[in-house]
Amino acid sequence: MKYLLAGASGFLGTALRVRLAEQGHEVVRLVRTDPIAGTEFRWHPAAGTIDERAFVGVDVVINLCGVGIADRPWTAGRRRLLQSSRVDPGRTLSQALARLDRKPAVYLQASGISGYGTDIGDPAATEDSPPGTDFLSRLIQAWEEAAKPAADAGIRTVILRTSPVLDRSGGLLGLARIPWSFGLGARLGDGRQRTPMISLTDYLRAVEWAVATPSARGPYNLTIPEPTTSAEFTDALARLLNRPRVLAVPAPLLRRGMGELAEQLLGDMNVVPARLLAEGFTFAGPDIETTLRLALAR
Repeated sequence: MKYLLAGASGFLGTALRVRLAEQGHEVVRLVRTDPIAGTEFRWHPAAGTIDERAFVGVDVVINLCGVGIADRPWTAGRRRLLQSSRVDPGRTLSQALARLDRKPAVYLQASGISGYGTDIGDPAATEDSPPGTDFLSRLIQAWEEAAKPAADAGIRTVILRTSPVLDRSGGLLGLARIPWSFGLGARLGDGRQRTPMISLTDYLRAVEWAVATPSARGPYNLTIPEPTTSAEFTDALARLLNRPRVLAVPAPLLRRGMGELAEQLLGDMNVVPARLLAEGFTFAGPDIETTLRLALAR
């Protein structure tokens, strides 16, 4: 099949490009710099423009655009960028797809697991749970709304509500391994808050499943089935790396240093992948121990 990727240069996009190439698929990319003829096509999401030659012969379109949520403090300017880097590409791409005479079979758009708010508690949130009211929840609602033109045009549209993806090559675990390797791993807050996550292995498998399953459409939570506390995560990582877990970062210190962003680390985000499980997807890493083993083994 032929795939068109937007946001293909990041951690997830790079891993997906490699996987698709290994499977023999043709992959072309949307870029904002000078394109390489034949494999790249220019677009300008903020201006709503795109080289529509990118869609020729394409079967699957995947949009992974968006700057990192936790890379920098949430200043006013950063908040605007967090939103525009997601909503503008989503809107530009889905509107372009809706205009096509020959439409792709499926459109996958990235989203976030944090749209349910930061203090979910029990019962766990599913895809049918109401959205939260904090900044990130509102951003995610706008992000997902940007995909609506594609769905309204009859394209099978899948929203990937993705939790932090674990792999030794990058992302959260790639960063965390550095202090942990020196015995400086730490629990965040009291450690009782539940934290959604998924291995890169299962993330890629879920994307493949969404493409290959004709009935898959709408939102899916991409997170391990067994809710995991922050303390359970740090304890499991300490065991697998054979390093002590003796430190703790107090919640007030995190809030003082990170502001509202700290709630993404301290809130009880109890989320389950209800639709994936109900529709037959099986996880290679259903719990945190197996998930970390997969992530560290790649």
